Amino acid sequence: MNNKKDYDLLIVGAGIYGATAAYKAKQEGKRCLVIDIRPHLGGNIYCENVEGINVHKYGAHIFHTSNKRVWEFANGIVEFNRYTNSPIANYQGKQYNLPFNMNTFYQMWGVLTPEEARQKIDEQRQEALTRMRNDGITEPRNLEEQALLLIGKDIYETLIKGYTEKQWGRKCTDLPAFIIKRLPVRFVHDNNYFSDRYQGIPIGGYNKLIDGLLDGIETHVNTNFFEDRQHWENIADHILYTGKIDEFFDYRFGQLEWRSVRFEQETLDMPNYQGNAVMNFTDANVPYTRIIEHKHFEMFGDEVYQCPKTVISWEYSSEWHPGIEPFYTVNDERNNQLYTKYKELADQEPHVTFGGRLAEYKYYDMAPIIEKIMQF
Repeated sequence: MNNKKDYDLLIVGAGIYGATAAYKAKQEGKRCLVIDIRPHLGGNIYCENVEGINVHKYGAHIFHTSNKRVWEFANGIVEFNRYTNSPIANYQGKQYNLPFNMNTFYQMWGVLTPEEARQKIDEQRQEALTRMRNDGITEPRNLEEQALLLIGKDIYETLIKGYTEKQWGRKCTDLPAFIIKRLPVRFVHDNNYFSDRYQGIPIGGYNKLIDGLLDGIETHVNTNFFEDRQHWENIADHILYTGKIDEFFDYRFGQLEWRSVRFEQETLDMPNYQGNAVMNFTDANVPYTRIIEHKHFEMFGDEVYQCPKTVISWEYSSEWHPGIEPFYTVNDERNNQLYTKYKELADQEPHVTFGGRLAEYKYYDMAPIIEKIMQF
């Protein structure tokens, strides 16, 4: 009897993890099928073209890496542009450069030299340390205490507290200290958020990257693995599963927690709304966390004005519930222990590999995903 299956590899999920794995499998001569529950390929890096602008439908994605091999691999699929991530923070109508650097310190205190800035920060850090010692505390008990020790009161209350509490839906005093173990503090005038050697956006948007990775590979969208699970589990010799790990095991131990994001999008009859791709709103009284103006990812300088309209997205953080997209893991003690239980089950599945943000319950940037798959 011939038990040969239709495919060598079934990949569940057509995001950056699944698409890169499919590309590698094809290079190795494997028969590969990619399915995705969404009506499009690309997962969270999918772009929609609106008025000639590539809109990041699931939030801003900036590719960055110091690994030359990863950068050359990605650029071998599609050429990347020169975009540099330099977000702005807006607090009560005043703007500050991010990450924290000499521009930020001048905007905050009017200091002109690195020594003045360092002295100001050290004074406020010492105040926080003294308060903790007076309370008999030797180690930060929560995010607030950790942040105050790292950066001091002014920057914490202006640029961290409100934004973080909106993002996580919890008070900073209720969040674990490890979330903010370190903060980038630069005593130079450098607004580049990342320190990686390479960064950019695919010219023409991320769909170009996904389409290049999946070129020549069979794909099915609007396809739910769980609606015909027995069929999909028997169609290939091996499965790469990039969905939620708890869902794969029918939530046997309960549901892992996530934070989600709701997007409100509008096309404006103007060429330039905020002058920057990413604007964080750090005031707790502003309900959204940030506004993305998508054209700035691919249009620079006066080029912005050659496109008469612009598209902006407001981002609202929320608790996850079934029926909406899970975005950020909640890696507290309860969820980490729960994931460990599911991981033990996953390790007992010899014909299934669990990979990516949802399956590994881990936040991933794009470049480390590609790097990981290249090492398989």
